[in-house]
Amino acid sequence: MKKFGSLISGKYGRWVIVAVWIVLALVLNLTLPHANSQEDAQAETFLNDTNSEEAARIIEEEFSTNSGLPALLTWHQENGLSDQDLKTIQQFSAKLQDADIEAATVTPLQDIPLPALKEQLSDDGTTLVMPIVFESGTATETVEAGLAEVEDTANEIFEQNPFKQKLNSSDLLVRATGPAGIAVDAVSLFSQGDTTLLFGTVFIVLIFLLVIYRSPILALIPLVGVGFAYLVISPILGALGKAELISFDSQGLAIMTVLLFGAGTDYCLFLINRFRENLWEIKSRKTAIVRSLTSAGGAIAMSGLTVIAAMLVLLVANYGSINRFAIPFAIAIFIMLLASLTLVPALLTIIGRASFFPFIPRTEEMQEKRAQKKGKPVRTKKPHNKFGKSIGNMVIRHPWKIAIATVIVLGILAGMASRITYTYDTLSSFPDDMPSKEGFGILTEHMNAGELAPVSVIAKTDDPEAVRTTLADLPYAAAVMEPEQAETDNQLIRIQLELEENPYSNDAMAHIPAIRKAVADVTGSSNTVWIGGQTAEQYDTQQVTKHDEKWIIPIVIGFITLLLLTYLRSVTATIYLVATVLLSFFSALGLGWLILHYGFGVDAIQGFIPLYAFVFIVALGEDYNIFMISSIWKRSKTMPIKQAIADGVAHTGGVITSAGLILAATFAVLTTLPIQILVHFGTITAIGVLLDTFLVRPFLVPAITAILGKWAFWPWKKRMEQTEENKQKAHG
Repeated sequence: MKKFGSLISGKYGRWVIVAVWIVLALVLNLTLPHANSQEDAQAETFLNDTNSEEAARIIEEEFSTNSGLPALLTWHQENGLSDQDLKTIQQFSAKLQDADIEAATVTPLQDIPLPALKEQLSDDGTTLVMPIVFESGTATETVEAGLAEVEDTANEIFEQNPFKQKLNSSDLLVRATGPAGIAVDAVSLFSQGDTTLLFGTVFIVLIFLLVIYRSPILALIPLVGVGFAYLVISPILGALGKAELISFDSQGLAIMTVLLFGAGTDYCLFLINRFRENLWEIKSRKTAIVRSLTSAGGAIAMSGLTVIAAMLVLLVANYGSINRFAIPFAIAIFIMLLASLTLVPALLTIIGRASFFPFIPRTEEMQEKRAQKKGKPVRTKKPHNKFGKSIGNMVIRHPWKIAIATVIVLGILAGMASRITYTYDTLSSFPDDMPSKEGFGILTEHMNAGELAPVSVIAKTDDPEAVRTTLADLPYAAAVMEPEQAETDNQLIRIQLELEENPYSNDAMAHIPAIRKAVADVTGSSNTVWIGGQTAEQYDTQQVTKHDEKWIIPIVIGFITLLLLTYLRSVTATIYLVATVLLSFFSALGLGWLILHYGFGVDAIQGFIPLYAFVFIVALGEDYNIFMISSIWKRSKTMPIKQAIADGVAHTGGVITSAGLILAATFAVLTTLPIQILVHFGTITAIGVLLDTFLVRPFLVPAITAILGKWAFWPWKKRMEQTEENKQKAHG
């Protein structure tokens, strides 16, 4: 690392590094597409076939004439749909058919006699559903354009555009809901938040840096480092996405942006803090940056590798949304790591002490000369963080009390995690004023909610009517359609089943195994029964997520354990560092649930959020432990272990607290978005970071280290003996 630092900080090396980053960013952005232009809104939900995926494939192959992505135009008139309303809707239907919307089939309401059309109204006569079915596999952009054309047509036919009417309006209104409407609204929602998230994250990081360091130049250096990393990452991901080597969606890019600015700024702060300390002792800025890289570079690299390893473990996930995080996030952290160890040191070397203006660190000799020149008294160097030192001293005086108290607090919070209610209803995570959600609300209130997304039951049978009768006898079946015959297999049938419940609810999802078993009892085999539709897909999401958790969590723990063992060479330290971060994770889940449920009235959180949060909290939380324990390890070579702990806590307290606040704040930016999935994820992850920053790192880990003493280094015999010698010297 010393040679590496000398190269980067050299007379020409520093400028070469900056030039390389500038040229790289320019060339990549001029020649490659940006990541957000390659978002894949139709990426596979599951990487391995599930029952619902097989059902979807069979429907596309064997029932193509009656399959597709439905948009349900839900018409509503609070005072009841009049004959004139229905006639105008029929005119609208005829106009849509003439428009020949790409990849869409419009239900010809104009061909239905008025008396027959009235029979399709809700029982209270206020609501009518008009399906428009898009072909399976139609791109979301095409569906969005088609629905926009539908709205334009409505604007021509009706005196007042029914799409623009408020829910409390007494006029005729319509909303596009169903799978197609929900998909379009979801993509629009995520795309609207991209710019807000980026600028919000930059703003919050800048404010924190200004408050912490009170230096405008220094506040910009980490942002420049992260900014150039982002300019390199985006086209690389865009090129990989265009080549179909990887896929990612808006949600993944949103979280990646937050991770990049949060973790990237942390890495920069670790180096900047060490650089400032060295400038108090060393006159040469080049020597100071070399020493900073030598002492902090290993911990920074280790921190980055920990996060990269955790991200790559996500490749074993079968749930597509989680699996797609792996490569983009690992690439992002790797490039950010390169920027923090090359570009940022080069910038610090070029700007030198002026980076910290107006609070410039100087050696005692430099301060004396400056004071003599100005005819003022010498300004002495500021002592280390007094608050951090008092915490360190308190920990080594009362390690057992602090360890027990901290574990009790975190344990109580962790216990709250068992009370969390999970949901797999993606619709519930969207804002109430989203058009498709408003349409769903109308359907739920005035018609059968199950009509929004029927369950598709596919089976091989010689007796289709027996299957239909079995389904009709189910207590939660609201309506059962006539069996449809497959195009090439005479024994293969499909029956559409509308549930009594909201098809996106946990109650509806719980019926899927029973539906499959009931049909299998009729056909004689569950291997020839497939259940499709949104409800079945949610059920498979639940099962796949649980399966992924069983694999990913142990593997992430295993990887981090191996990295810590390699870096620390201590089994004991590795065990308690991993254990404390796991405790922090469960505590974050518990406290997050208390805040979301009792503070904001959230009834349930998405079932895959704990897995998302686990990877980030454990990987990023371990970063702070690594940085602090490295400081303690270094000091323990020359002083008793307890003094090393006190000094290590004081020495790292300021920078880790600053880094933790910035990282938590960047994740908290997600809570400003109108997407509840990201709000819940951002809240829980931010809480996890704060618990690591203010409880685990300053209190629990140092207290355990103090309790163990020399055994914290076990089985590193040399360090154990050295620790014992330092202890005897201090007492003797």
